[in-house]
Amino acid sequence: MKKNYSILNAGLLERLQEKEYHGFSGKLFVGKDLGLTGCEMSLNRLPAGTAMPFVHAHKKNEELYFILKGSGVFFVDGEEFPVQEGTLIRVAPAGERSWKASDHEDLYFICIQAQEHSLTQATRDDGILLETKTSWIH
Repeated sequence: MKKNYSILNAGLLERLQEKEYHGFSGKLFVGKDLGLTGCEMSLNRLPAGTAMPFVHAHKKNEELYFILKGSGVFFVDGEEFPVQEGTLIRVAPAGERSWKASDHEDLYFICIQAQEHSLTQATRDDGILLETKTSWIH
């Protein structure tokens, strides 16, 4: 029987620096390991005082950045603005983007990519309440 879920233990955020993607340490893409079909997601750790060494954009995917811990500066389309724990930034595909960790603390964030304009409904319209019970629902 096919399972309707997948699990990946990415480990402690502090150990993300041990992960590597195309020569960049501190980046872990999880889409393939989880079998994601509608988005891609990466876990990221940028050491204090370091920066993304280039500016980039996308062809189709918008990105959602969620700052989990730390602080830094984001660059989008020529504007620089501070980010910190709890900040969320959506960048359209054509948005020119880069980021830098503050000089005194590492920057931890999640980046979710999905094709722009592909969401045709939201959770409330898509959700279905079921009669199934769990050990904590009585």
